[in-house]
Amino acid sequence: MAVKSKRIDLLGIATAAGASVRGAGMGPEALRVAGLIEALLDLEHEVIDHGDLRRAPPSPGASPASQRLPDERRNDVLDLAARTSDHGCELLQQGGFPVFIGGDHSIAMGSVSAVARHCDTRGKPVFVLWIDAHADFNTPITSPTGNLHGMPLALLCGEPGFDDSFHGPWLGRIDSRNVSIIGARSIDRDERRLLQSRGVEVIDMRKIDELGVVALMRGVIERVKNAGGHLHVSLDVDAMDPAIAPGGGTLVPGGLSYREAHLIMEMLHDSGVVGSLDVVELNPFLDHGGQSATLLVDLVASLFGRTIMGEEAGPMEFATGEDS
Repeated sequence: MAVKSKRIDLLGIATAAGASVRGAGMGPEALRVAGLIEALLDLEHEVIDHGDLRRAPPSPGASPASQRLPDERRNDVLDLAARTSDHGCELLQQGGFPVFIGGDHSIAMGSVSAVARHCDTRGKPVFVLWIDAHADFNTPITSPTGNLHGMPLALLCGEPGFDDSFHGPWLGRIDSRNVSIIGARSIDRDERRLLQSRGVEVIDMRKIDELGVVALMRGVIERVKNAGGHLHVSLDVDAMDPAIAPGGGTLVPGGLSYREAHLIMEMLHDSGVVGSLDVVELNPFLDHGGQSATLLVDLVASLFGRTIMGEEAGPMEFATGEDS
């Protein structure tokens, strides 16, 4: 399938405020250093880099980063979510394909809100493919840790338990029945109950082992196509097995293999239903020589049309016996 040129808008959200481990705030720059922009340009896409959104400069006398209180970190997450939502909405209205590069997974509060707000004005349903070892469907009531990077889907799906500070005109809503989580293998007890009661599709690693990526992804893609929907993909580095992607703060053994991850991206490209993307949780402090950053760049390239042979290749010609 030929690659159709797109305008891709890169927006970094350089934060680790939603996580318990520092370092994910350097993820956007690590992806650039690993060649993200060059990979997309090689595929003949137009790439506009809008730089990074960051927390507001601390006021004099503020706590050092290592001693920041939970309320301070929450305020940072929500400030960035509002700014990401507004900026992302503008990019979508201009006809671009936004790629939100993080940062921890709390950035999806803003990125998915942008997509939901944009699609709401057009009467288009939003679907979310959450590629992650975790479900991120906890609330402040159910969360064992209180870390906000474990809560974005619950907030976006309208779960109770979030106080007024989590709400505002920036917040978009999605239907939990339009969410598919793939690669899951670490889900908390109360979170599991919420997922089951809300109709979220959870494609865990056992299902992948039993049925394979192709059959499962076909089901996800067909639902989006049948509804005429916009698919937002949220790719967390810890969806992959730590052996190939060590650069994350919440790694879980037994993740997606190199080929499984690429096959997901290749099928998504061929489907033509993806309209926005997150790439999150890359922590360069924990990576090994840029291994995870390079893998993520390659996966994004597969989503945007990189193939093994390339579109120029024609049918294979075989030598005849007369030429041997």
